[in-house]
Amino acid sequence: MTHFEVEPTEHSFEATERSGIVSALLTCPSDADCLLVLGHGAGAGMRHVFMEILAGRLATRRIATFRYQFPYTEEGRRRPDFQPILLKTVRSAVSAAATLSDGLPLFAGGKSMGGRMTSLAAAKGPLTDVRGIVFFGFPLHPAQKPGVERSEHLKEAGVPLLFLQGTRDKLARLDLLEPVCQGLAQGATLHLVEGADHGFHVLKRSGRTDDDVQDELADATRTWIDGLTP
Repeated sequence: MTHFEVEPTEHSFEATERSGIVSALLTCPSDADCLLVLGHGAGAGMRHVFMEILAGRLATRRIATFRYQFPYTEEGRRRPDFQPILLKTVRSAVSAAATLSDGLPLFAGGKSMGGRMTSLAAAKGPLTDVRGIVFFGFPLHPAQKPGVERSEHLKEAGVPLLFLQGTRDKLARLDLLEPVCQGLAQGATLHLVEGADHGFHVLKRSGRTDDDVQDELADATRTWIDGLTP
């Protein structure tokens, strides 16, 4: 079963000089007016069903996506790479996407770890031409270890931030995340997805489906981008 009206095309780029080449997928509808560079979460690669459905839903809203692998997923390893490799891969992915963008405005981000690594990379130095960062579930803290240390770099990201967070997300207690976003003032937008967990799953008794949530994520991303671009 395909999740796409527009089939993705396969690409590759050098993640780091030492780590070598990784795979990527570009989904670009004919009416796309922007391109989102999309990193995956720690436990699943760019072809995970969440990533595939999300790319498809974004495409129907004129948002092209460039999904990519981190070196450890490309090699079939389960343990994520050390942070310097992850951050360099983010930069390499943005550069690779820019060469394919045909001038489309660039945004970046990702699911959980992929989003956090994107903002960490931006905090260490601007990501060329990236106009904003989208977090599909920002992992504010480990499960059952609440804290805000992972948010300390966000003020240095240098671009607008969109946080898409489930209200049942055990990796981002709302009583901690909401003050973080408020502290970023106009630089951050927090969109709460009612009843969703960190994987954006909802309970049957909620009366909603995971498909409904995917539509909400795509709509919220579209609305936010529209608010940033003329």
